Amino acid sequence: MVTRPTPPAPRRPLITDIREPGQPRPRRRSKAPPGRRTIIVRRVVAILVVLLLVAIGYVVVNYTTFINGITHVNAIPGGGKSDDRDENILLVGDDHRPAGASAAELAQLGTTQDGGTLDTDTIMLLHVPANGTNPTLISFPRDSWVNVPGYGMRKMNSAYELGAAHGGDAGGAQLLIRVVQNLTGLTVDHYVRISLLGFYDVVKALGPVRVCLKEAVNDPYSGIHLPAGVSNLDASQALSFVRQRHGLPQGDLDREIRQQYFLSIEARQILNAGTLLNPVKLHNVITAVSSSIETDPGLNLLNLAAQVHGFGGNLHSATIPILGTPTIFVGGAAVSIVKVNTAAMPAFIAGIVSPKSSATSAPLPSSITLTVMNGGGVNGAATAASQALDSVGFHTGTPATAPTETKTTVEYPPADAAAAKVVAGYFPGAALSKDTGISQIEVVLGTDHIAVNTEAGAAANPPTPKPTAPPTNTYNAQSCVE
Repeated sequence: MVTRPTPPAPRRPLITDIREPGQPRPRRRSKAPPGRRTIIVRRVVAILVVLLLVAIGYVVVNYTTFINGITHVNAIPGGGKSDDRDENILLVGDDHRPAGASAAELAQLGTTQDGGTLDTDTIMLLHVPANGTNPTLISFPRDSWVNVPGYGMRKMNSAYELGAAHGGDAGGAQLLIRVVQNLTGLTVDHYVRISLLGFYDVVKALGPVRVCLKEAVNDPYSGIHLPAGVSNLDASQALSFVRQRHGLPQGDLDREIRQQYFLSIEARQILNAGTLLNPVKLHNVITAVSSSIETDPGLNLLNLAAQVHGFGGNLHSATIPILGTPTIFVGGAAVSIVKVNTAAMPAFIAGIVSPKSSATSAPLPSSITLTVMNGGGVNGAATAASQALDSVGFHTGTPATAPTETKTTVEYPPADAAAAKVVAGYFPGAALSKDTGISQIEVVLGTDHIAVNTEAGAAANPPTPKPTAPPTNTYNAQSCVE
Protein backbone atom coordinates (compact mmCIF):
# COMPACT_ATOMS: atom_id res chain seq x y z
CA MET A 1 0.00 0.00 0.00
CA VAL A 2 1.36 3.33 -1.03
CA THR A 3 1.10 6.22 1.42
CA ARG A 4 0.33 9.48 -0.30
CA PRO A 5 1.41 12.79 1.18
CA THR A 6 -1.29 14.90 2.70
CA PRO A 7 -2.06 17.80 0.36
CA PRO A 8 -1.50 21.29 1.80
CA ALA A 9 -4.44 23.23 3.09
CA PRO A 10 -5.91 25.60 0.57
CA ARG A 11 -4.32 29.10 0.69
CA ARG A 12 -6.51 31.95 1.85
CA PRO A 13 -6.75 34.43 -0.97
CA LEU A 14 -4.81 37.65 -0.54
CA ILE A 15 -6.47 40.99 -1.02
CA THR A 16 -4.63 41.34 -4.29
CA ASP A 17 -5.97 37.96 -5.44
CA ILE A 18 -9.58 39.07 -5.20
CA ARG A 19 -10.61 40.44 -8.56
CA GLU A 20 -13.55 40.54 -10.79
CA PRO A 21 -14.00 37.62 -13.18
CA GLY A 22 -12.18 38.23 -16.44
CA GLN A 23 -9.67 40.69 -14.96
CA PRO A 24 -5.98 39.82 -15.47
CA ARG A 25 -3.92 38.96 -12.42
CA PRO A 26 -2.03 42.16 -11.26
CA ARG A 27 1.73 42.15 -11.44
CA ARG A 28 3.77 42.46 -8.24
CA ARG A 29 5.44 45.87 -7.96
CA SER A 30 9.20 45.96 -7.71
CA LYS A 31 10.77 48.49 -5.28
CA ALA A 32 11.29 51.79 -7.09
CA PRO A 33 14.85 53.20 -7.16
CA PRO A 34 15.46 56.28 -4.92
CA GLY A 35 14.77 59.61 -6.56
CA ARG A 36 17.46 62.15 -7.45
CA ARG A 37 16.46 64.46 -4.59
CA THR A 38 16.75 61.62 -2.06
CA ILE A 39 20.23 60.77 -3.31
CA ILE A 40 21.36 64.42 -3.04
CA VAL A 41 20.00 64.75 0.51
CA ARG A 42 21.79 61.57 1.59
CA ARG A 43 25.06 62.78 0.11
CA VAL A 44 24.74 66.20 1.76
CA VAL A 45 24.05 64.59 5.14
CA ALA A 46 27.04 62.28 4.69
CA ILE A 47 29.29 65.21 3.78
CA LEU A 48 28.06 67.21 6.77
CA VAL A 49 28.73 64.29 9.10
CA VAL A 50 32.26 63.92 7.73
CA LEU A 51 32.90 67.66 8.03
CA LEU A 52 31.58 67.65 11.60
CA LEU A 53 33.85 64.77 12.55
CA VAL A 54 36.81 66.49 10.91
CA ALA A 55 35.98 69.76 12.70
CA ILE A 56 35.73 68.02 16.07
CA GLY A 57 39.01 66.26 15.45
CA TYR A 58 40.61 69.54 14.37
CA VAL A 59 39.48 71.30 17.55
CA VAL A 60 40.71 68.45 19.75
CA VAL A 61 44.08 68.32 17.98
CA ASN A 62 44.53 72.09 18.22
CA TYR A 63 43.48 72.16 21.86
CA THR A 64 45.96 69.39 22.68
CA THR A 65 48.72 71.09 20.69
CA PHE A 66 48.05 74.38 22.41
CA ILE A 67 47.96 73.04 25.97
CA ASN A 68 50.99 70.74 25.55
CA GLY A 69 53.13 73.53 24.12
CA ILE A 70 52.84 75.92 27.08
CA THR A 71 55.64 76.13 29.67
CA HIS A 72 54.41 76.55 33.25
CA VAL A 73 56.24 78.26 36.10
CA ASN A 74 55.23 78.73 39.74
CA ALA A 75 54.89 82.49 39.38
CA ILE A 76 51.94 82.87 41.75
CA PRO A 77 51.95 80.85 44.98
CA GLY A 78 48.49 79.43 45.60
CA GLY A 79 47.74 78.80 41.94
CA GLY A 80 46.09 82.07 40.91
CA LYS A 81 42.45 83.10 41.04
CA SER A 82 39.55 80.71 40.77
CA ASP A 83 36.53 82.94 41.47
CA ASP A 84 34.55 85.20 39.15
CA ARG A 85 35.99 88.60 40.07
CA ASP A 86 38.07 90.76 37.78
CA GLU A 87 41.33 89.28 36.51
CA ASN A 88 44.72 91.00 36.44
CA ILE A 89 47.28 89.31 34.20
CA LEU A 90 50.90 90.43 34.19
CA LEU A 91 52.40 90.40 30.69
CA VAL A 92 56.19 90.40 30.53
CA GLY A 93 58.55 90.59 27.57
CA ASP A 94 62.28 90.14 28.05
CA ASP A 95 65.38 90.42 25.90
CA HIS A 96 66.96 86.97 26.20
CA ARG A 97 68.13 85.30 22.98
CA PRO A 98 67.36 81.70 22.01
CA ALA A 99 70.17 79.29 22.90
CA GLY A 100 72.26 78.17 19.92
CA ALA A 101 70.64 80.63 17.51
CA SER A 102 72.45 81.05 14.20
CA ALA A 103 73.67 84.37 12.85
CA ALA A 104 70.85 84.31 10.29
CA GLU A 105 68.21 83.75 13.00
CA LEU A 106 69.66 86.54 15.11
CA ALA A 107 69.64 88.83 12.09
CA GLN A 108 65.93 88.17 11.73
CA LEU A 109 65.51 89.25 15.35
CA GLY A 110 67.54 92.38 14.69
CA THR A 111 70.10 91.47 17.36
CA THR A 112 73.40 89.68 17.98
CA GLN A 113 74.42 86.73 20.14
CA ASP A 114 75.37 88.75 23.21
CA GLY A 115 73.13 86.57 25.34
CA GLY A 116 70.70 89.39 25.96
CA THR A 117 69.47 89.99 29.49
CA LEU A 118 66.59 88.99 31.72
CA ASP A 119 65.63 92.64 32.12
CA THR A 120 61.90 92.88 31.44
CA ASP A 121 61.75 95.74 28.96
CA THR A 122 58.01 95.20 28.47
CA ILE A 123 55.84 95.17 31.59
CA MET A 124 52.06 95.40 31.23
CA LEU A 125 49.09 94.49 33.37
CA LEU A 126 45.95 93.36 31.53
CA HIS A 127 42.88 94.19 33.63
CA VAL A 128 39.90 92.08 32.51
CA PRO A 129 36.62 93.12 34.18
CA ALA A 130 34.30 90.32 35.25
CA ASN A 131 31.27 92.31 34.10
CA GLY A 132 32.20 91.98 30.43
CA THR A 133 33.31 95.56 29.80
CA ASN A 134 36.43 96.28 27.76
CA PRO A 135 39.82 95.20 29.15
CA THR A 136 42.50 97.79 29.89
CA LEU A 137 46.21 97.32 29.26
CA ILE A 138 48.28 99.19 31.88
CA SER A 139 51.89 99.88 30.88
CA PHE A 140 54.80 100.33 33.28
CA PRO A 141 57.84 102.13 31.78
CA ARG A 142 60.84 99.86 32.18
CA ASP A 143 62.89 102.63 33.86
CA SER A 144 60.23 103.33 36.52
CA TRP A 145 62.08 104.03 39.79
CA VAL A 146 60.42 101.71 42.31
CA ASN A 147 61.09 99.89 45.54
CA VAL A 148 62.19 96.30 44.83
CA PRO A 149 61.67 94.31 48.07
CA GLY A 150 65.03 93.31 49.49
CA TYR A 151 67.01 95.52 47.11
CA GLY A 152 65.78 99.08 47.69
CA MET A 153 65.05 101.59 44.95
CA ARG A 154 65.82 100.18 41.50
CA LYS A 155 64.63 100.39 37.93
CA MET A 156 61.53 98.27 37.55
CA ASN A 157 62.94 96.16 34.73
CA SER A 158 65.68 94.83 37.04
CA ALA A 159 63.26 93.11 39.45
CA TYR A 160 62.88 89.93 37.39
CA GLU A 161 66.63 89.43 36.96
CA LEU A 162 67.28 90.06 40.65
CA GLY A 163 64.67 87.48 41.67
CA ALA A 164 65.81 84.98 39.05
CA ALA A 165 69.40 85.12 40.32
CA HIS A 166 68.33 83.17 43.41
CA GLY A 167 64.99 81.58 42.52
CA GLY A 168 65.12 80.92 38.78
CA ASP A 169 62.20 81.85 36.55
CA ALA A 170 59.71 81.42 39.38
CA GLY A 171 61.74 83.66 41.70
CA GLY A 172 62.03 86.35 39.02
CA ALA A 173 58.31 86.30 38.31
CA GLN A 174 57.35 86.38 41.98
CA LEU A 175 59.60 89.35 42.78
CA LEU A 176 58.32 91.35 39.81
CA ILE A 177 54.73 90.54 40.80
CA ARG A 178 55.40 91.86 44.32
CA VAL A 179 56.67 95.12 42.83
CA VAL A 180 53.57 95.51 40.66
CA GLN A 181 51.19 94.69 43.50
CA ASN A 182 52.90 97.08 45.93
CA LEU A 183 52.86 99.85 43.33
CA THR A 184 49.24 99.49 42.18
CA GLY A 185 47.41 97.91 45.10
CA LEU A 186 45.97 95.35 42.65
CA THR A 187 46.32 91.60 43.04
CA VAL A 188 48.09 89.89 40.15
CA ASP A 189 46.10 86.74 39.38
CA HIS A 190 48.10 85.35 36.47
CA TYR A 191 51.35 85.74 34.60
CA VAL A 192 52.52 85.46 30.97
CA ARG A 193 56.11 85.86 29.75
CA ILE A 194 57.37 85.93 26.17
CA SER A 195 60.86 86.34 24.67
CA LEU A 196 62.14 88.05 21.51
CA LEU A 197 61.97 84.81 19.56
CA GLY A 198 58.50 84.02 20.84
CA PHE A 199 57.21 87.41 19.76
CA TYR A 200 58.79 86.93 16.34
CA ASP A 201 57.22 83.48 15.88
CA VAL A 202 53.72 84.68 16.82
CA VAL A 203 53.83 87.65 14.42
CA LYS A 204 55.24 85.43 11.66
CA ALA A 205 52.31 83.04 12.08
CA LEU A 206 49.77 85.85 11.97
CA GLY A 207 51.18 87.37 8.81
CA PRO A 208 51.84 91.00 7.81
CA VAL A 209 50.77 93.64 10.32
CA ARG A 210 49.43 96.99 9.13
CA VAL A 211 50.71 99.99 11.11
CA CYS A 212 50.57 103.74 10.61
CA LEU A 213 53.31 106.23 11.59
CA LYS A 214 52.93 109.97 11.99
CA GLU A 215 56.53 110.53 10.88
CA ALA A 216 59.12 108.50 8.98
CA VAL A 217 61.62 106.59 11.14
CA ASN A 218 65.21 105.57 10.49
CA ASP A 219 66.70 104.03 13.61
CA PRO A 220 69.98 102.09 13.29
CA TYR A 221 69.72 100.84 16.90
CA SER A 222 66.52 98.83 16.39
CA GLY A 223 66.99 98.48 12.63
CA ILE A 224 63.61 99.96 11.76
CA HIS A 225 63.30 102.07 8.59
CA LEU A 226 59.75 103.06 7.68
CA PRO A 227 58.07 105.93 5.83
CA ALA A 228 55.33 108.11 7.28
CA GLY A 229 51.86 106.68 6.81
CA VAL A 230 50.80 103.06 6.39
CA SER A 231 53.23 100.14 6.20
CA ASN A 232 52.75 96.37 6.26
CA LEU A 233 55.36 94.81 8.54
CA ASP A 234 56.79 91.33 8.47
CA ALA A 235 57.80 89.63 11.72
CA SER A 236 61.33 91.07 11.77
CA GLN A 237 60.11 94.61 11.11
CA ALA A 238 57.37 94.25 13.73
CA LEU A 239 59.93 93.26 16.35
CA SER A 240 62.04 96.31 15.50
CA PHE A 241 58.90 98.47 15.55
CA VAL A 242 58.00 97.59 19.15
CA ARG A 243 61.64 97.75 20.35
CA GLN A 244 62.50 101.22 19.02
CA ARG A 245 63.04 103.98 21.57
CA HIS A 246 65.93 105.97 20.09
CA GLY A 247 64.73 108.81 17.91
CA LEU A 248 61.24 108.93 19.41
CA PRO A 249 60.15 112.28 20.97
CA GLN A 250 59.60 110.73 24.43
CA GLY A 251 61.96 107.78 24.12
CA ASP A 252 60.85 104.84 26.23
CA LEU A 253 57.44 106.41 26.92
CA ASP A 254 56.66 106.47 23.20
CA ARG A 255 57.83 102.88 22.98
CA GLU A 256 55.19 101.98 25.57
CA ILE A 257 52.57 103.57 23.32
CA ARG A 258 53.95 101.65 20.33
CA GLN A 259 53.56 98.38 22.23
CA GLN A 260 50.01 99.20 23.34
CA TYR A 261 49.12 100.12 19.76
CA PHE A 262 50.68 96.96 18.36
CA LEU A 263 48.95 94.62 20.81
CA SER A 264 45.59 96.23 20.00
CA ILE A 265 46.20 95.56 16.30
CA GLU A 266 47.23 91.96 16.98
CA ALA A 267 44.17 91.36 19.16
CA ARG A 268 41.95 92.41 16.28
CA GLN A 269 43.92 90.29 13.83
CA ILE A 270 43.60 87.16 15.98
CA LEU A 271 39.84 87.71 16.38
CA ASN A 272 39.46 88.42 12.66
CA ALA A 273 37.50 85.84 10.66
CA GLY A 274 40.45 85.53 8.30
CA THR A 275 42.40 83.92 11.14
CA LEU A 276 39.66 82.04 12.96
CA LEU A 277 38.21 80.47 9.79
CA ASN A 278 41.52 79.56 8.18
CA PRO A 279 42.49 76.13 9.60
CA VAL A 280 46.14 76.29 8.52
CA LYS A 281 46.68 79.84 9.74
CA LEU A 282 44.84 79.23 13.01
CA HIS A 283 46.90 76.10 13.65
CA ASN A 284 50.13 78.03 13.01
CA VAL A 285 49.08 80.84 15.35
CA ILE A 286 48.04 78.39 18.08
CA THR A 287 51.32 76.50 17.79
CA ALA A 288 53.39 79.69 17.82
CA VAL A 289 51.58 81.17 20.83
CA SER A 290 51.65 78.03 22.96
CA SER A 291 55.33 77.27 22.26
CA SER A 292 56.39 80.87 22.87
CA ILE A 293 54.90 81.70 26.26
CA GLU A 294 55.47 80.86 29.88
CA THR A 295 52.51 81.07 32.27
CA ASP A 296 51.47 80.14 35.78
CA PRO A 297 49.73 76.72 35.92
CA GLY A 298 46.43 78.26 36.98
CA LEU A 299 45.93 80.41 33.88
CA ASN A 300 43.26 78.89 31.65
CA LEU A 301 43.76 80.70 28.36
CA LEU A 302 40.63 79.18 26.81
CA ASN A 303 38.48 80.57 29.64
CA LEU A 304 40.22 83.91 29.26
CA ALA A 305 39.54 83.89 25.52
CA ALA A 306 35.86 83.20 26.19
CA GLN A 307 35.78 86.02 28.75
CA VAL A 308 37.19 88.63 26.38
CA HIS A 309 35.43 87.28 23.26
CA GLY A 310 32.69 89.87 23.48
CA PHE A 311 34.84 92.98 23.78
CA GLY A 312 35.19 93.23 20.01
CA GLY A 313 38.87 94.05 19.97
CA ASN A 314 38.39 97.40 21.71
CA LEU A 315 41.35 97.16 24.04
CA HIS A 316 41.88 100.27 26.16
CA SER A 317 45.47 101.27 26.95
CA ALA A 318 46.96 103.47 29.66
CA THR A 319 50.37 104.21 31.20
CA ILE A 320 50.85 104.65 34.95
CA PRO A 321 51.07 108.30 36.09
CA ILE A 322 54.60 109.71 36.13
CA LEU A 323 56.33 112.95 37.15
CA GLY A 324 58.95 113.09 34.43
CA THR A 325 62.21 111.46 33.41
CA PRO A 326 64.93 113.01 35.56
CA THR A 327 68.57 111.97 35.81
CA ILE A 328 69.57 111.06 39.35
CA PHE A 329 72.88 110.01 40.88
CA VAL A 330 73.22 106.59 42.48
CA GLY A 331 76.60 105.78 44.03
CA GLY A 332 78.09 108.70 42.15
CA ALA A 333 76.84 107.46 38.75
CA ALA A 334 74.22 109.27 36.67
CA VAL A 335 71.04 107.22 36.14
CA SER A 336 68.15 108.21 33.89
CA ILE A 337 64.86 107.13 35.44
CA VAL A 338 61.10 107.50 35.12
CA LYS A 339 59.72 109.04 38.31
CA VAL A 340 56.40 107.43 39.27
CA ASN A 341 53.61 109.64 40.66
CA THR A 342 52.72 107.37 43.57
CA ALA A 343 50.30 109.93 45.03
CA ALA A 344 48.18 109.79 41.88
CA MET A 345 48.31 106.00 41.61
CA PRO A 346 45.24 105.17 43.82
CA ALA A 347 42.92 107.42 41.79
CA PHE A 348 44.42 106.15 38.53
CA ILE A 349 43.76 102.52 39.49
CA ALA A 350 40.29 103.34 40.86
CA GLY A 351 39.42 104.85 37.48
CA ILE A 352 40.32 101.62 35.68
CA VAL A 353 38.91 98.83 37.82
CA SER A 354 35.29 97.86 37.26
CA PRO A 355 32.64 99.00 39.76
CA LYS A 356 32.08 95.39 40.80
CA SER A 357 35.62 95.04 42.09
CA SER A 358 36.04 98.56 43.49
CA ALA A 359 36.31 98.76 47.24
CA THR A 360 33.27 100.11 49.07
CA SER A 361 33.92 103.57 50.48
CA ALA A 362 34.02 103.81 54.27
CA PRO A 363 31.60 106.33 55.83
CA LEU A 364 33.11 109.74 56.49
CA PRO A 365 33.23 111.00 60.10
CA SER A 366 30.92 113.88 59.09
CA SER A 367 28.18 111.32 58.32
CA ILE A 368 28.38 109.58 61.72
CA THR A 369 26.45 110.51 64.87
CA LEU A 370 27.37 108.96 68.23
CA THR A 371 27.34 109.45 71.99
CA VAL A 372 30.30 108.98 74.36
CA MET A 373 29.55 107.47 77.77
CA ASN A 374 31.95 107.47 80.70
CA GLY A 375 32.31 104.01 82.24
CA GLY A 376 35.93 104.43 83.26
CA GLY A 377 35.47 106.57 86.37
CA VAL A 378 37.64 109.53 85.21
CA ASN A 379 35.82 112.86 85.54
CA GLY A 380 35.40 114.71 82.25
CA ALA A 381 36.66 111.81 80.10
CA ALA A 382 33.47 111.55 78.06
CA THR A 383 33.40 115.31 77.43
CA ALA A 384 37.06 115.36 76.34
CA ALA A 385 36.52 112.41 74.01
CA SER A 386 33.43 114.06 72.50
CA GLN A 387 35.33 117.27 71.80
CA ALA A 388 38.18 115.37 70.17
CA LEU A 389 35.76 113.49 67.95
CA ASP A 390 33.93 116.71 67.03
CA SER A 391 37.24 118.21 65.91
CA VAL A 392 37.60 115.63 63.13
CA GLY A 393 34.00 115.90 61.93
CA PHE A 394 31.93 113.45 64.01
CA HIS A 395 28.56 114.57 65.40
CA THR A 396 28.46 113.74 69.12
CA GLY A 397 25.52 113.91 71.51
CA THR A 398 25.52 114.97 75.15
CA PRO A 399 28.15 113.01 77.11
CA ALA A 400 26.70 110.62 79.69
CA THR A 401 27.72 108.36 82.55
CA ALA A 402 27.59 104.57 82.26
CA PRO A 403 28.16 101.71 84.70
CA THR A 404 31.82 100.84 85.19
CA GLU A 405 33.36 98.96 82.25
CA THR A 406 36.82 97.44 82.12
CA LYS A 407 37.10 97.57 78.33
CA THR A 408 36.41 100.57 76.13
CA THR A 409 33.72 99.38 73.69
CA VAL A 410 32.08 100.78 70.57
CA GLU A 411 28.50 99.52 70.66
CA TYR A 412 26.40 99.81 67.50
CA PRO A 413 23.07 98.81 65.96
CA PRO A 414 23.38 96.18 63.20
CA ALA A 415 22.82 98.70 60.40
CA ASP A 416 25.80 100.82 61.49
CA ALA A 417 28.56 98.19 61.39
CA ALA A 418 30.66 100.07 58.82
CA ALA A 419 30.37 103.36 60.71
CA ALA A 420 31.28 101.62 63.98
CA LYS A 421 34.54 100.37 62.44
CA VAL A 422 35.42 103.96 61.51
CA VAL A 423 34.76 105.11 65.09
CA ALA A 424 36.75 102.22 66.56
CA GLY A 425 39.74 103.35 64.51
CA TYR A 426 39.92 106.45 66.72
CA PHE A 427 40.09 104.30 69.86
CA PRO A 428 43.04 101.91 69.25
CA GLY A 429 42.44 98.67 71.14
CA ALA A 430 38.72 99.25 71.72
CA ALA A 431 36.23 96.40 71.29
CA LEU A 432 33.29 96.33 68.88
CA SER A 433 29.91 95.06 70.07
CA LYS A 434 26.69 94.76 68.10
CA ASP A 435 23.61 95.72 70.14
CA THR A 436 20.09 95.40 68.74
CA GLY A 437 18.70 97.46 71.64
CA ILE A 438 20.24 100.81 70.64
CA SER A 439 19.44 103.17 67.76
CA GLN A 440 22.82 104.85 67.30
CA ILE A 441 26.50 104.27 68.05
CA GLU A 442 27.60 104.55 71.69
CA VAL A 443 31.23 104.64 72.83
CA VAL A 444 31.52 103.37 76.41
CA LEU A 445 34.87 104.40 77.91
CA GLY A 446 36.40 101.75 80.17
CA THR A 447 38.93 101.55 82.96
CA ASP A 448 41.61 100.77 80.32
CA HIS A 449 41.55 104.57 79.74
CA ILE A 450 41.84 104.46 75.95
CA ALA A 451 41.76 108.04 74.68
CA VAL A 452 40.84 109.40 71.27
CA ASN A 453 43.77 109.17 68.86
CA THR A 454 43.03 111.29 65.77
CA GLU A 455 46.22 110.24 63.95
CA ALA A 456 45.48 106.55 64.40
CA GLY A 457 41.90 107.11 63.28
CA ALA A 458 42.96 108.90 60.13
CA ALA A 459 45.49 106.15 59.34
CA ALA A 460 42.92 103.41 59.91
CA ASN A 461 40.37 105.15 57.67
CA PRO A 462 42.24 106.74 54.76
CA PRO A 463 40.01 108.57 52.32
CA THR A 464 38.90 106.36 49.47
CA PRO A 465 40.45 107.77 46.29
CA LYS A 466 37.94 109.38 44.00
CA PRO A 467 38.06 107.49 40.73
CA THR A 468 39.35 109.64 37.92
CA ALA A 469 39.20 108.54 34.32
CA PRO A 470 42.81 107.77 33.37
CA PRO A 471 44.14 108.99 30.03
CA THR A 472 43.41 105.88 27.99
CA ASN A 473 43.71 105.20 24.28
CA THR A 474 41.65 102.92 22.08
CA TYR A 475 43.39 102.29 18.78
CA ASN A 476 41.50 101.51 15.58
CA ALA A 477 42.44 100.86 11.95
CA GLN A 478 42.88 104.61 11.29
CA SER A 479 45.13 105.33 14.31
CA CYS A 480 48.72 106.49 13.74
CA VAL A 481 51.52 106.72 16.32
CA GLU A 482 54.99 108.20 16.64
